[in-house]
Order: sequence, then C-alpha cells, then structure tokens
Amino acid sequence: MIEFTYNPPMDPLVITYQDDQIIVVDKPSGLLSVPGKTEGRRDCVELRLRAAHPETLLVHRLDCDTSGVMIFARSKLAQGFLGQEFEKRRSEKTYIARLWGHLKPETGRVDLPLGTDWPNRPRQQVDHENGRAAQTDWVVLGYDGNTTRVELHPLTGRSHQLRVHMLELGHPILGDPIYATGAALGFPRLMLHAASLSLHHPATKERVSFLAECPF
Repeated sequence: MIEFTYNPPMDPLVITYQDDQIIVVDKPSGLLSVPGKTEGRRDCVELRLRAAHPETLLVHRLDCDTSGVMIFARSKLAQGFLGQEFEKRRSEKTYIARLWGHLKPETGRVDLPLGTDWPNRPRQQVDHENGRAAQTDWVVLGYDGNTTRVELHPLTGRSHQLRVHMLELGHPILGDPIYATGAALGFPRLMLHAASLSLHHPATKERVSFLAECPF
C-alpha cells in the first residue's frame, strides 16, 4: 500500500454551473472526490458540496491529484441518468496533460487492459490476463523543452487509466507521485486536468458541455 500525506487546498470550491438537476465544479488538484477510508481524509468535494447542497449525489470521480470538471446530481433520477451516460460511454471527456519527453507520433491510441497492482495499491498496471479493457486516444498539442503537452481522450474509465497508459508509452505525466520518477517527478503537482465533459442533460436530454480552464 502506497501512503501519502493529505493536505487538501482550503480555497472555496468553485461551482461553474448549477440548476435543479446538476452541479458542476472545477475540482482543485489535491482534494479527494469522496471521503478517504482512513482518519484525516474525510474532506472532499462531495462533502463540501453537501454542506451547502445536502441533496448532492456522486456520479463519477477524479483522482485526488487531478483537477478539472466534475458533475454531481441533485436527485436520484438525475444520478441514475448520468451514471448511464458514463457507463454506456455516451459521455465524452477531454484531458490536458504534460508529459516527460517528446511523445511521437503526434496522434494515436493506447489499447492496454488495466488491473490493480494489489501489493502496491492504489497503483494500477497493465494486466493482459485479468485486466479490464482500456483505450485512450491522444493528440500532441506542442513540445516545450523535454516535455509534451497533450490532449487525452479516454474511451473507457479505468482507475489511473491516463497515468498508466502514458507511462506505458514511456512518457509519464509530470509530477505524478505514483508513476513518475527522476526529473519527471520534480513538478509542483500532477499535470493532469479534466478540461471538458460533454453528455446529455438529465432533464432536457440535450447534449451539454462543461469546461474548466487548464491551470498549467
């Protein structure tokens, strides 16, 4: 088991959109999506929202160190509908990341099954025998020194999917406390941001998109 010290940011949570069915937030890096299982890790996006909006219901999660768009439901009906958007892959997510090294070619797809590395959890690993299918598309946005800025489109939603897939390409995400090593680790945060989320609204059934500006 990999241990970490939890020091969540104390800035007020930024709500970017809300109506009577959903709440959308721009989650900061370093804040858990849901309460942790050990003492001292209860502070999270879900409980902060519930303090002001007791009806808040979880739909999906972002890793603690990942920032960006998260959507919550305000009714059981909306929660069920949005859950199906993710499960049936009707949602579309775009992430921005900075990687170590120069990723080539400039577009491509990673198709590698993932499973938990149990002795080192929460670390995940490629597991061709027992892993679950996982696919990620990438588009290079540019190069800066010995790093690459890339747009990532996960086609599945496995735990740590983007982090492990980029590692398997030989280009770990900068500042990743679990997967990066050496010079790639020397950054102030995990350079991974959920920049956009597109799905159908639970009330209108129309497709809507939510954005969160990349902070790096």
